[in-house]
This record gives sequence, C-alpha cells and structure tokens, in this order.
Amino acid sequence: MEETSESIRQLQLVSTIGFSGDLHKGLIVHPDRQHLIHALGSTIVIQDLGNGSQKFLSGHSGDVSCLAVSRSGKYIASGQVAPMGFKAEIIIWDFEKRALKCRLTLHKVRVHALAFSPNDKFLVSLGGQDDGCIAVWDIASEQAICGSPAALQSAGVTYAIAYANHNDYKFVTGGNQTLRIWELDLPNRKIRPTDCGLGQLKRVVKCIEVNDEDSIFYCGTTTGDILQVNMNTHLIRNYGPQKERLSLGILSLSLLATGDILAGAGDGTVALISGAAFAKKKNYIKNSVKVNGSVTSISLRGQGHQFFVGTERAEMYRFNLADFSYEVVSISHYGAIHDINFPFGYSDVFATCSKNDIRVWNANTSKLLLRITVQNIVCETVDFTRDGKTIISGWNDGKIRAFAPETGKELYTIHDAHNKGVTAIASTSDCKKIVSGGGEGQVRIWQISSQKQNLLEAMKEHKGSVSCIKIRQNDQECVTASTDGTCIIWDLQRFVRNQIIFANTLFKGVCYRPDESQIITCGTDRKIGYWETYDGTQIRELEGSKSSINGMDIAPDGIFFVTGGADKVIKMWKYNDGEVEYIGQGHSSDILRVRVCPNQKHIVSVSVDGAIMRWKYPQAISE
Repeated sequence: MEETSESIRQLQLVSTIGFSGDLHKGLIVHPDRQHLIHALGSTIVIQDLGNGSQKFLSGHSGDVSCLAVSRSGKYIASGQVAPMGFKAEIIIWDFEKRALKCRLTLHKVRVHALAFSPNDKFLVSLGGQDDGCIAVWDIASEQAICGSPAALQSAGVTYAIAYANHNDYKFVTGGNQTLRIWELDLPNRKIRPTDCGLGQLKRVVKCIEVNDEDSIFYCGTTTGDILQVNMNTHLIRNYGPQKERLSLGILSLSLLATGDILAGAGDGTVALISGAAFAKKKNYIKNSVKVNGSVTSISLRGQGHQFFVGTERAEMYRFNLADFSYEVVSISHYGAIHDINFPFGYSDVFATCSKNDIRVWNANTSKLLLRITVQNIVCETVDFTRDGKTIISGWNDGKIRAFAPETGKELYTIHDAHNKGVTAIASTSDCKKIVSGGGEGQVRIWQISSQKQNLLEAMKEHKGSVSCIKIRQNDQECVTASTDGTCIIWDLQRFVRNQIIFANTLFKGVCYRPDESQIITCGTDRKIGYWETYDGTQIRELEGSKSSINGMDIAPDGIFFVTGGADKVIKMWKYNDGEVEYIGQGHSSDILRVRVCPNQKHIVSVSVDGAIMRWKYPQAISE
C-alpha cells in the first residue's frame, strides 16, 4: 500500500477531550487572559476561555513533557520525551500565528523543564534524569549559547527551573539535595552556578517561584513545606509550615501580588499560605480546599483574582480567590480508554469506559454528562441497548453491570458472568438478550428483564479472550472475534457455530458490512481481511498498517470504514477500492477504539493515554 502523500488528505480535528495532568506546570493561562494552554499527548491545545473553541499545535514526535509561555505571550515553548538513546526536541511556537518557529535539539531522552527570560531574549532548558544538563538558547538566533551539568555529581536529579522577573541573566534551579542560582555570562558564553546554603535541611525541591522584586524565591518540597531563600545572599531565610505540612509534598506554587502564596499538594490540597507567616513562624495556612488528584499546575489569570488548577487525574478547576470557591472546567480520563459506543441511531451522546468508571459525553460540546464509578475495577466494554434505555457494561471482575443512562443508577448486576473478566458485550435489537464474551473465551447469551437475568446458553469454542461481538439486524446470527486467531459466526437460534474463520493473528475487531453479506476483520498481523458470511471464505486482504490495528468501524452507508491502531494514525478507507482516502494524525499513543457516529458527521477515536479525539467526517465524499 505505497501511496503518494498527495492523494491522501488529512482529516480535520474538531475537538479533543483530555489533558496531560501529570506535567508540572502543564496548564497555563496565557498573558492575554483569554486562552488556556495545555498538552494532550504530543499535541498542544490552545483553548479559548470565552467560547471554548480549540486550536491545536502538532509537531512533536513523542509525548510533550513540559510547557512554558513567554512573559509577553508571544512564544510558547514545549519539550518532549524521546525513545531511550535518542535526542529530545524543544519546539518554540509563535502564538499569534499558531505556527512552529523553530526546533532546538540538544538534550537526551527527555526535556524536564523550560523557562523564558523576562524580555523574551533567552530560553533555558533542563534535561531529564538521563541528561542532567542545562542549556541556554538565544531565541533570536535560534542557537544554543552554552550548557552545563545541572548539579554536582554528588547531588540527585534536578526537577525545577525558574527565571528572575527583571534580569535576563539570572535563573534558579532546584532538585534532590541541590539548589543553585545561575548567572549567565554572555560575552564568555558561560553560565556560573552558586550553591545555596540550606544549613542542616535536606530537601527535594519540586517547584520554584521568584518574587516580583527578585529578592526572594520560594521552593516547594516533597516534605510538604516551603523554603524561603534570599536571592542576593544565597542563604535560606525561613521555611514553613513546620507543624501543619501539606501531605505528599508541594508540587506547584504561585505567588500573588499581596505576598501570599498558593500551593498545590500531592494529596489534592490547594492552600493559600500567608507570606507574612514566615517571619512569625505560625498561622501559615489561611484557606485550603481539596480537589481530586495531585495538584500539578496552578496558573493565575491576571493578578490572580481567578486562577486555574490542573490535577494528575486530568481535571481542571477554576478558582475564585476571594471566597476560595471553585468550579470544574473539564474532566477527562486519566488512563487507557478501553471502549466507546454511540446509542443506536443517535449521534449527540457517546459513552466511554476506563479504569474505575464509565463516562457519558455530549458529542457536540465535549461536556461530561454522566459519570458512573465503580472503584478499583476496570470497565473493559460498554454498549447501549437498542432502545437507549440501558447502558450495559463488562468489567474485569467478571460482572456485567447495567445502568440507567440519565441517572447512572444501577439497574442490575450479573455476577460471575465470566471467570476471567467480561471483554466484549452486545445487545440484540429487541433488547431482550445480551451476548457477552469473556477472557476465558466463552460466548454467553443472557435472557434479560428488569427483574431477572438468566443464562440461556454458553458456547465454548474460542481458546483466547473474545475481543469483539457484532449481532446481525435480524438477531439470528452474531460474529465474535477472538485473540486465538479465529472469528466464529454463531447461530443465535440453535446456539451452534455456523462458520469459522482462521488467520495467523490476534483478532481485535470485526464489522458487518451494512448489507451483512460480508465481514471485515482487523488484528495484530496488520492486515484487514474481507470475508464472506455465507461460507467463511476470504475475499481479499489489505496491508492495513505498519503495526497492530486495534479498532475499526464501518460507516452506516458502507462506503467507507475507519481503522486505528498502534501506529497512532486514523485511516479512512474506501470499502470497495481498499485504498486509504484520508488520514488523521493527533494521537500520541496507541489508538484502542474508533467509531463513526450514526449520522456520519464525526469520527471519534480513543487511545491509551486517555485522549478522546473528534474528527470531522468528510462530507464531500459521503455524498
């Protein structure tokens, strides 16, 4: 399938649901106060706070590992993670043009932190654990000025970096048993460090903020206290809170104009800490609330009357400083999304499932409508019954759970439905039967009513877990795909096998063509197979990808089908020609499922990093 890139067009990315919450300072309010900037996998999302519209910057080949925005707001810088042994790039973007300005390559494996100088002259970058170096870049000439190891050989990893507010030639770094103030000597192209004296204290610094006068800087530590260090004498002045330390360490700080400090802790606490309390050594915490997940980012909007908080659980909050009230801006999955489905014939909502929960989303606004939580259990598969009155789901504890789609109330649970977890599920069009597949390879048919749920039949033929189930319109037959290299077409009246398909692959997905005369399959052998449903013979085989294909779906009109897999690219194929017409690039980790919405307006894809991406279905070709 060698094709010229000219003939393949790009799918347009409409919106994303997701947020890389584990990045330190990964959520930033732009200095114009109108835009929110955050990373999602390898993409950078610029969201308008007014109307919620999103613009995307894509250019990284790996996950974004750090973000910085210049004081003027003119530039955004982002660093990435590269495979072991390779160099990781830094990209500087022009914010106004929403375009790439330059690529800077020096650090090995990972760029850990970035900071712009106050007048946009320099960018300083910090390499990760495998690199351990600091580099200073000249933004105008796009060249490195100088570099240096970040810490002494005896010290640990350096985690944080912060620039002075008025001096282009001074910045601070901190980490495990290291805290240094650096001066840039431009004529000699050198940076010279001075170690700060902490006396008897042993601390691991996770974040640093410098005050407006450049006289003091504050460091958040894993111990849960804040160090106050004099920038001129390089000596520690105070530290606190000494009694009421914040749990699981301070991961983010932000300084207010009043001299108070906002701190975010590993247990989800957002605290307002009095700046004057450091001298008195008491009454540090003025106010605090707890949110869901470790607080990795605190970003002020303007002077800080309002500020945004990002957590490791991929949730964003908007706080008002005056009364410390908050509202949720967005909630996303923070783990792999295992399945996604639309209700039959209805394109305005869809359901996704992941570890701990099922979530129902508005497909047009990307807002979360409902969250159904079952703690510490992974939901493997989710579907709507044909009448749309029930969400049925399979979980890795071997139970099938059904919920009401409006309230999330549990309607019934089938215990011990499968003994190695429920891996696939589908409902018949009369909503009276459910077909489920398990990790042990059994396919079971259940008679369902609101009062009782009976097992009708268990069909034992697959040797591996069942990965996908599709039922014919007339409920007479169903097809199941399994990781043992077989697809079986079952008779749902007599509960026996009609046809079996063998291939040297782990089947991941199967779809009926709308007229149900053929099925198409995909799996780990990178091939897309077309098969006759009548006798199970193979019609054709396409080379689908360079790596495993995990998800596929066929458009309701049967003209196109879409695939996605470990190559992180959505491909849209013409069914009859077997050629790729469109590709969509935006995911930064393996795509697990892809769906075309029933009205053929959008394609929705989900991936291992918890991203949900909505693509515009090309209208010209569907007509």
